[in-house]
Amino acid sequence: MSVSRMPATRREVLARSGALGVGIAFTGAMSELFTGTATGLGHTGYGPLVPDPDGLLDLPEGFRYRVLSREGDQLRSGEGRVPSNHDGMAAFAGRSGSGSGSGDRHGRRVVHLIRNHENRNTARIPVPTVEGLTYDPMGKGGCTSLTVDSRGNVLDERVAIAGTAVNCAGGPTPWGTWLTCEETEDRAGTNGYTKDHGFIFEVDPAHPHRTGAVPLTAMGRFQHEAIAVDPKRGIVYETEDAFERPFGLFYRFLPNKPEGGRGSLRAGGRLQAMRVPGVPDLSSIQETGAAFDRVEWVDVPDPLATRTAIRFQDFGPKGITHAQKLEGCYWGGKSVYFVSSFAHSSEGSAADHFGQIWRYDPDARRLTLVIVFGPDTDVQLPGESPDNICLAPSGGLMVCEDGGGAQHVYGVTRRGEVYAMARNRQNIGTPEAPEWGEFAGVTFSPDGRTMYVNCYTPGTTFAVTGPWRR
Repeated sequence: MSVSRMPATRREVLARSGALGVGIAFTGAMSELFTGTATGLGHTGYGPLVPDPDGLLDLPEGFRYRVLSREGDQLRSGEGRVPSNHDGMAAFAGRSGSGSGSGDRHGRRVVHLIRNHENRNTARIPVPTVEGLTYDPMGKGGCTSLTVDSRGNVLDERVAIAGTAVNCAGGPTPWGTWLTCEETEDRAGTNGYTKDHGFIFEVDPAHPHRTGAVPLTAMGRFQHEAIAVDPKRGIVYETEDAFERPFGLFYRFLPNKPEGGRGSLRAGGRLQAMRVPGVPDLSSIQETGAAFDRVEWVDVPDPLATRTAIRFQDFGPKGITHAQKLEGCYWGGKSVYFVSSFAHSSEGSAADHFGQIWRYDPDARRLTLVIVFGPDTDVQLPGESPDNICLAPSGGLMVCEDGGGAQHVYGVTRRGEVYAMARNRQNIGTPEAPEWGEFAGVTFSPDGRTMYVNCYTPGTTFAVTGPWRR
């Protein structure tokens, strides 16, 4: 996600100090992260990035991209223009069969992309309001859905939910819907809104009118970032990206209908926050492999935050565990993984880091620090402030970078090697002072043959194909 205030980046710190490393610096047991099959990628990944003559997206040799959608273009549905600020995204397989809304007119399989728009009330192009899909007519955020065929052609593009605010990330459910997250705590009457915001909404990517625009209030009202669902228990894990102290919490939601299914989360449930005894701030833990076996889950006193934001609420004399910049979240194997993009002691964190990845094993009730990034990193290479994250067909990870300077999607192999996969070439600054928008929403098609990724600004959705299983 993108915010106007940005602390000094790792590249700026290193440039001032003159420190130059030899590559991405991190420590940790990389094999613990991955559940796929390794493909034998070498230490250079897919090779160096090749400059794009069109100035949009640099990729390794043998890979190519197609622009599926750009902000300002007309939606194929005729509902208005493609909104600004492309953020979190997921890809779902469409069912074959004409007339289902999931296949093309010949009955071939398609992919449904569901895409967040992190629009505030100042957004250049809001998500168009659509009857039956609009929560708050004054909200500028929401989701759009694209239907893409096997050749990469966009068959349809339309509004999936509107009238929400600051839709940052979210996550897919095992039953094929998308949970879109509002990263705000604004109430009705604030910034022109007519309803309270800070909720999660369920979106059916193929048939959005089946889910409508109903806030899942029991899942909490706070600055949501991402979610991951335990497919065995139905528990939903949630991250909170709070910008100021006290920083965000890591939550779990125990649904009343753990068997899941579209609309099941509307039945409510219990929201809890994670407490690691003796650890009020996760940034204080710096040693990878550090594990805590007595993780506790504490009921949230007031999930709707009717008077006090949840992170300020009274969790008893033992307190609760906070962390700065809790963002990406995904389920892998038998555990949930979540990302702390960075921590700065100058902003109130207990210690500094340039990115952590944590693993929580619900069977053992164990929390483990798996990876710590930086700061001894070559200023010319990617690796600052990991944000959106997904599993790649190679069995490794793809991570969107959200920091200063050049912006990359970078991969991490099962052997712990980091390589640049893509670089944004769209300069939103000036030739003298270039700036590049962050990447967001990296995800793969169900068959693993296409990587989809967003450039946040100018809002652009790419489809990348190539020798993924080389």
